Amino acid sequence: MSTVSDPVEHIFTVDVEEYFHVGAFERVVSRKDWSSYPSRIDSSIDLLLDLLARHGATGTFFTLGWVADHNPRLVRRIAQAGHEIASHGYWHRRVDSLAPEEFRQDVRASKAVLEDVCGTVVWGFRAPNFSIRPGCEWAFDVLLEEGFRYDSSLFPIRRPGYGYRAAPVVPHKIHRASGTLFELPLATTTWRGARIPAAGGAYLRHFPFSVIRHCFREHTHTGIPATFYLHPWELDPEQPRLPVGWITRARHYGGLTRTRPRMEQLLAEFRFTAAARCLKLQVPAKRPLSARVSNLAD
Repeated sequence: MSTVSDPVEHIFTVDVEEYFHVGAFERVVSRKDWSSYPSRIDSSIDLLLDLLARHGATGTFFTLGWVADHNPRLVRRIAQAGHEIASHGYWHRRVDSLAPEEFRQDVRASKAVLEDVCGTVVWGFRAPNFSIRPGCEWAFDVLLEEGFRYDSSLFPIRRPGYGYRAAPVVPHKIHRASGTLFELPLATTTWRGARIPAAGGAYLRHFPFSVIRHCFREHTHTGIPATFYLHPWELDPEQPRLPVGWITRARHYGGLTRTRPRMEQLLAEFRFTAAARCLKLQVPAKRPLSARVSNLAD
């Protein structure tokens, strides 16, 4: 349990991706055309780093390998500001759309480029669109075999597109034949007897702020950290509008002007830290390439 002198530190996470990487835009944005879209991520990350610094908070930035390859200075800037770098995959592909070996190649490529760019070992992973769903448990084995220590992909809700309803709602361990993986599920709360999402992202923009605050107050009271998440493009109300259907348009572009003031409220009221620190994992400097190859072969 937390005390007044030692309040719980919640887990602040960012899914580092461009506005055109969003899974809901796949029908109108081809991966082969990503490089032709104007990048807008630098200013959003700078704003986010400033917000965190002013509130004395640190976080974990789940970063696409593609972003690290195309903007390595951005990733180094995040790391140099004292934040943890973790993996969001390379191509922002849903785990439930991949075969195990396809997933392995994707996370291996992302881990390699992130470690080379930021100079520290990458231990954390978050699936694009929280797409480790029932039936995809093999992904945990792949992550363990590729050297990851924790995952933050499970959203313990029932929702079209993602959700792992049976997952525990608090940080826990997943025991597999390949080893033990820490899991940091996304924050939820209950409303009228139903479990609802309260972890940030679109829920921060579309739900009453009181829902998000209630969730984090619950976790503060019990001393159990809650996991928050955000995308850089959610701090960019001026981002280009893409030709998508009205539901996607409302979900993606709705409430963008509310993100920053609500972030200010949340950071002012609660304490936040990075996932590795919460788990008491010391993130070491990157091992020599020969050591990494040797470990993968064991």
